Amino acid sequence: MEPSDAWGMRWQSSASPLAKRYMKVATAKQSLVCLAADRNTMAGLFDLIDDVGEHVAALKTHVDLVDDWTPEAWAEFCEAAHEANLLIFEDRKFADIGKISRAQMAGIYDIRSWSDLVTAHLISGPDVVNGLQAGWTDVGRTGGVLLLAQMSSRGNLLHPAYTAEVVGKGAAHPGVFGFIGNGSRPEELKALRAAVGEEKMIWTPGVNLAVGDGEMGQRYGDPTEAVMAGSDCIIVGSGIHKADDPKQAAAAYARASWDGLTKRNG
Repeated sequence: MEPSDAWGMRWQSSASPLAKRYMKVATAKQSLVCLAADRNTMAGLFDLIDDVGEHVAALKTHVDLVDDWTPEAWAEFCEAAHEANLLIFEDRKFADIGKISRAQMAGIYDIRSWSDLVTAHLISGPDVVNGLQAGWTDVGRTGGVLLLAQMSSRGNLLHPAYTAEVVGKGAAHPGVFGFIGNGSRPEELKALRAAVGEEKMIWTPGVNLAVGDGEMGQRYGDPTEAVMAGSDCIIVGSGIHKADDPKQAAAAYARASWDGLTKRNG
């Protein structure tokens, strides 16, 4: 299947090379799954790529949570991810002024040199996006920012008025790849998609084949419903990496997400 067949006008009208890259990978694997690679050892991360790489389109990392991180091991991990045709998404949630955000893209982890996507809060204003984009430019790379428009955690402060501000400013910014939405509430997700329009991506945590409440205030919704409501990528963590058979679980989430896209376009 070609990306134009799977994504229709979204593929034809997209002006973002990174969005087209994601749509191409997702189509090749028939998966709208981003794996939250929440393991704290390099060996565990390599195992995840080996186990589930063929069934996921992207990896969401927290580089500062890896206990045995070294620059050399991380470079090998990123190379393995690229060989498995995976986008790398560092869930850093930047939130500072532009100058500091640019500096944070460098530093010991040098996020600018290997990340394709990063997350950010817009609480400090649009300059945070400019700073992050400048970080990629500093090393001759391009990347995309996913702004947190909604969260799935209980009691979060991203209220509708704030979400509207984020969408309004982010939709007009060329450095914004898309938005993080709430996969556990399809009604909120539909409203977010209506506000965002079709150009920008919406990626959603808060989904699990076993819906309901999780640990530490997390809530889960159905992955197929999330995609039908407007999600372009479901972010799945424990549902895959804590499964008895991660590969089988990843394949199940891939099927569920692809089914959602098929139904949404049908």
